[in-house]
Amino acid sequence: MRIRRIIDLMRESLASADRDYTSMGVRRAILLLSVPMVLELSMESLFALVDAFFVGRIGTSAVAAVGLTESVMVVVYSIAWGLSMGVTALVSRRVGEKDAEGASRSAMQGIWVGLLASLLLGSPMLFQARHILTLMGASDAVLQQGGSYATILFGGNLVIMGLFVINAIFRGAGNAAMAMRALLVANAVNIVLDPLLIFGWGPFPELGLTGAAVATTIGRGVGVGYQLRHLFGRGMGIHIRRAHLRWVPRVAGELVRVSLGGIGQFLIASASWMFLMRIVARSGDGALAGYTFAVRVIIFSMLPSWGMANAAATLVGQNLGAQRPERAERSAWLCGHYNMRFMVGVALLFWAFAPDILAVFTKDPIVAGHGVMALRIVCLGYFFYGYGMVLSQAFNGAGDTLTPTWMNVICFWMLEIPLAWVLASQAAWGPRGVFTAIAVSESALAVLSAWLFRKGKWKSVKV
Repeated sequence: MRIRRIIDLMRESLASADRDYTSMGVRRAILLLSVPMVLELSMESLFALVDAFFVGRIGTSAVAAVGLTESVMVVVYSIAWGLSMGVTALVSRRVGEKDAEGASRSAMQGIWVGLLASLLLGSPMLFQARHILTLMGASDAVLQQGGSYATILFGGNLVIMGLFVINAIFRGAGNAAMAMRALLVANAVNIVLDPLLIFGWGPFPELGLTGAAVATTIGRGVGVGYQLRHLFGRGMGIHIRRAHLRWVPRVAGELVRVSLGGIGQFLIASASWMFLMRIVARSGDGALAGYTFAVRVIIFSMLPSWGMANAAATLVGQNLGAQRPERAERSAWLCGHYNMRFMVGVALLFWAFAPDILAVFTKDPIVAGHGVMALRIVCLGYFFYGYGMVLSQAFNGAGDTLTPTWMNVICFWMLEIPLAWVLASQAAWGPRGVFTAIAVSESALAVLSAWLFRKGKWKSVKV
C-alpha cells in the first residue's frame, strides 16, 4: 500500500492542477513540487550532456571550445537564474496571499525585464564572440572550431532567458509540471536535431560544432513557444490576459530589486568559474576538455538537486505569503535533508564509476584522466552541497537575495579563487588544486548557509 501511495503521489505531481501548498502536509507538498522540478532541471542539464556526447565525437578542440563558450555563457545563465529567483519570489508570495491578479501582473513584468536584459546582453556578446574566446585563452584550433558556435549561442540568449523566466513563473505559481513539460519539448527537439546537423545525416548539411549550437537554440525556441501557448492560454494555474501586458514601473522595479541579489549571486559564482577555467586552460586542451566533460556530468547530478532547492523556494515564498513562517522553515530543512541523502548517493556512484562515466564521452586517456580526477574530488563535498543548495534557495524564495550574495563573495572570491591559484600554481598541483578548491569552498558555503538560516532574519523580509 505504501508503494502504491507513493506512485499515486508521483502521478499527481506530474499533472497540472491548482493546489494550495500552504494547507496540505509539508512532506506531501514537497513531493508534489519537487518531483516535476527535479525532472525539469534534469531536462535542462540534458541539453549540456547531449551536446557533450555528440561534440565529443568531433574532437578535443571542439570539446574545449564548448567548455570555454559555456564558461562565458554562465554570465547569461547567471542573469537568467537571478531574474528567475525574483520572479519566483514575487509570484509565490502573491499566490500565498491569494492575490491572483498580483501574481499575473508580476509574471508579465518578469517577462518584460527578461526581454530587455537579453537584448542588452546579447548584442555585445554576439559581435565580440571570437574576441571573448581569445581572452579566455582559446588556442588557434579551439578558436577555429568554436567561433561560430559561440556566436550563435551568445546571440540566441533570448530563448535561454525566456525558458528560465517563464518556468520561474510556473514554479512560483506551484505549476511545476508545466515547467517540466516545456523543457521536455525543448530537449526532444535538441536530441533529434543534434546528430542531424552536426554530422549531416540524410538531407541535412554537415555543420559540425556549429550544428550543435543551431540545434540547441532551435530546441529552446520551441520550448519557449510551448510555454507562451500555455501562459497566455486558458489552462490551469497562472494566466496572463491583455490587461496584464502593460508595463508597471512599481512592480518591475520591485522585481529588479529582488532579482539583483540573485543575479549577483550567480555572477559572483560564474566569475569564479571563469577564473578556474582560465587556470585549468594553462594545463592544455586535454585538461580543459576533461574538466569540461566532468562539469557537464556534475551539472547533470546537481541540477536535479536544484529542483529540490526550487521546491523549497516556492514553499518558503508561499508560506510566508500565507503568514506561516514556521512552516516555511520546516519545509526548507526537510528539503535539505532529502537533498543531502540524494547527493551522498550520487557521490558514491561517482567515486566508484567515474572511469566508466568518462568513457561514455571520450576515449582519450589524458582527457579521461583529468575528468575522473575532477569527478572524484568535487563529489567529496556532496554531503554539504545537499543542504547548502536548498538553504541558499530558501533565502531567495523569501526575497532575501542579499544574504546569499555576500556568502558567495566570501566563499568564491575570498576563498575558492585564491585557494585554486595557490594549490594549482604555487603548490604545483595543477588541475587537482582547482578541483580541491571547488570542494572546499562549496562545503564552506553550505556551513555558512545553515548558520545564517537558523538565525531567521529572512522571515521578516518584505516583497
